[in-house]
Amino acid sequence: MSYMITNTRPQFERTDMLPVPITEERPWVVFSACRDKEPDLFFPENKTDERTALSICSACPVQVDCLEYALEADIRFGVWGATTEKQRRRLARRLAS
Repeated sequence: MSYMITNTRPQFERTDMLPVPITEERPWVVFSACRDKEPDLFFPENKTDERTALSICSACPVQVDCLEYALEADIRFGVWGATTEKQRRRLARRLAS
């Protein structure tokens, strides 16, 4: 464990733990299959990366929660809830009509 002193108040920094996700708005995040993956993976630049992200999402236990969040928040970029940007746009149009 390392210690840092800033503004005369000690702060403890655990370097052996992953950061805790912000869960107030999205408590389901702690159960997501992507929680320990590199975030850039879910903003693919090619079809191969997109397939990798989609395969991780397809086995995720909170896939539906993630997709609902992406649709409600109108997230336009990246893979969310096992859907691509294009798939979410189509789904949002269908839900709106």
